[in-house]
Amino acid sequence: MASPTAAVMWFRRDLRLGDNPALLEACSDGAVLPLFVVDDALWRPSGSPRRVYLAASLRALDESLRELSGRLVLTHGDPVSRVVAAAREVDARRVHIAADYGPYGARRDEAAERALAEHDIELVRTGSPYAVAPGRVRNQEGNAYRVYTPFSKAWAAHGWRGPVDAPRHSTWLEMSRSAQLPDPGLRAEMELPEAGEQAARRRWREFFDSSVDDYAADRDRPDLDATSRLSVHLKWGEIHPRTLLADLGRKRSKGAETFRKELAWREFYADVLFHRPDSARDYLRSEFARMDYDDPGEQLQAWKDGRTGYPIVDAGMRQLARTGWMHNRVRMIVASFLVKDLHVEWQHGARHFMEHLVDGDLASNQHGWQWVAGCGTDAAPYFRIFNPTTQGRRFDPDGDYVRRWVPELADVADPHEPGQVAGYPAPIVDHATERDESLARYERIRAT
Repeated sequence: MASPTAAVMWFRRDLRLGDNPALLEACSDGAVLPLFVVDDALWRPSGSPRRVYLAASLRALDESLRELSGRLVLTHGDPVSRVVAAAREVDARRVHIAADYGPYGARRDEAAERALAEHDIELVRTGSPYAVAPGRVRNQEGNAYRVYTPFSKAWAAHGWRGPVDAPRHSTWLEMSRSAQLPDPGLRAEMELPEAGEQAARRRWREFFDSSVDDYAADRDRPDLDATSRLSVHLKWGEIHPRTLLADLGRKRSKGAETFRKELAWREFYADVLFHRPDSARDYLRSEFARMDYDDPGEQLQAWKDGRTGYPIVDAGMRQLARTGWMHNRVRMIVASFLVKDLHVEWQHGARHFMEHLVDGDLASNQHGWQWVAGCGTDAAPYFRIFNPTTQGRRFDPDGDYVRRWVPELADVADPHEPGQVAGYPAPIVDHATERDESLARYERIRAT
């Protein structure tokens, strides 16, 4: 193979210049074509919040490249053929990527690697969206971990490389044509966060300086601005977990340690999905597929619309519809309500979340749902069924969160149990009755 003088940097879930080892490797080859492929297999199933956010993130990446006298080239279509065509147009001998460990992404990259090899072009994988790549951490028998706590200990013991600087000097290449992004189709009233690497770093710095030390105490309070809101930035790789972990390493507070554990949860779920790609759609614990579930109908729609008559549930679903985001404690509450009060299979809720979440991440979303449904790795016992009223009072003690998202209850003395309020529905089910029913259905699968 000839000595490379040009390379393609194929951006996917690493939409940043800083701490991007794959980009540095591409720059070491010579002139670089910064490329993003709009892949219909990913674009079309994504909900409009995620498409709009991605479009804004790509614009931010393009602006960063323009400050270095380059620009992001977009192309639209089958990613394998488009990457091959781009590499051939600029006479690149290598295409650089951060490795993708998701079910679809891994298959796509293997196909791209084969197609590029037919033209004597190498696909080079450097880094991943994770501090520790899925598959790296295994138990003493060489098997994947099935439980979070031992995984997190092995993950921390494995460690990770430190952040790397952005490229300072490079020659950038362009193609003869660059595509336009399709219309993402966002509703005008949506409130989405600012996108891009600089926005991610600002948000991290603000949280790190003012809130991380209190994170352990406040993270379950949806009425407070006590979480990092970095999930969307991590989803698109506008900031890498290495960057966060490097800063956290300077802290000794309980809050910083708890935040590290949350990053480990993200990497644990990615590892589980890597080893069990079928769990993106199917039950990790197959016996739960035998449970009696109700056909989704009007009650599922009431849940989606935030009209269940349970204020904390409705507040969460309305926050999701308006902002493309929901507080993690509330995600657990609304998921428990759907699966264990309405007896609807978790996949229906997971699908709705992936359609509406701006931070929708397949591994975290699917396995978060399975955790609540009792059928996943490290799952809570099935009989742990959240009482939505109790949860609301505990984690939104003054009712500020509910009052914000359910304005019908703004003037109610106790918004967590409002009684008859004009314009607000009565509860669609009785929680105590449905809890007993859920446990009875669980006992039936245990007996078979």
